[in-house]
Amino acid sequence: MRAALQGWGGVGAMAVVLALTAVFALVLPLSQSREDGSTGTGGQGVARGMQTKAEECTNPQDQSLAPSGDQNGETIQKIRERGKLLVGVDQNSYRWGYRDPNSDLKTSELEGFDIDLAHAIAGEILGDREAIVFRAIPTNERIPAIQDGRVDMVVRTMTINCDRLEQVAFSSPYFQTGQQVLAPRTSDIKGYDASLANKEICTAKGSTALAALEVDKKAGKLVASADIKTTVPNQLDCLVRLQLGEVDAVVTDGALAASQAAQDPTVELKGEPFTTEFYGVAMKLGADDLVRRVNQVLVDYRKDGWQQSYDKWLKPTIKKSAVPPPVKYK
Repeated sequence: MRAALQGWGGVGAMAVVLALTAVFALVLPLSQSREDGSTGTGGQGVARGMQTKAEECTNPQDQSLAPSGDQNGETIQKIRERGKLLVGVDQNSYRWGYRDPNSDLKTSELEGFDIDLAHAIAGEILGDREAIVFRAIPTNERIPAIQDGRVDMVVRTMTINCDRLEQVAFSSPYFQTGQQVLAPRTSDIKGYDASLANKEICTAKGSTALAALEVDKKAGKLVASADIKTTVPNQLDCLVRLQLGEVDAVVTDGALAASQAAQDPTVELKGEPFTTEFYGVAMKLGADDLVRRVNQVLVDYRKDGWQQSYDKWLKPTIKKSAVPPPVKYK
């Protein structure tokens, strides 16, 4: 099986180019659209109670603050005085936050579903969608970057969960997904089941995928012989290792895995998602004014912008229609 991946060709080569872009520090201007979604109530629970240190934290996606259009809070005033919004993003997640590898890496702008949302937030807070500084943040650096003040927020396919709520604040959810297995088409892996026996699985450090595997390994829900020791700083590095035959499978969010399968047609999603998770915009604990303002941006974005962005960036790879997740505030 691994030998069959040794010449994965031009389509897969895009993944390597994207992975290489992670070495560049990113300071790019911005542009883009407004927003869309739905302001429902309810909100589904996470399929597994991963990382629930506080027993009262059930449905972490419902723990954000009610929206507000107030621009006078201390955190927002500092951003407005600076004149730029500092946003941590990915620059190598195809269709989410990436630079087109077919264009000049020194001049091409970031684009993707998360990038559209970041543009909308900057436009609403600063009145200028280009008043933004993008900073490329590895998966395992998302929370430290917020806590250290390197960024005002992270918009980077970041799952809201109970553990993270103790370290950063989250907006209301803007996307729903679930963990899924990605493996070569020729593999005998069928999904998140016994077919992972004796297989080497790659995940990103600090990811909910790794947390899910660790919890399930201890609980006996993941076959005991599955090897989950391989971790990397950025999720795309797992795809490269899979293409090189260094691992047998990748576990990541299904929405990200679909984009990776679009990059390389020699791999595919295996089985169904085995968790339910929600992405949110992450911000510093205590920055309540910014959290409320971002939630108001999301209210508007769900009505005007979300669907257009989804149809442009994600529907071609996920191949399903979608709507914003339901929202409930604490």
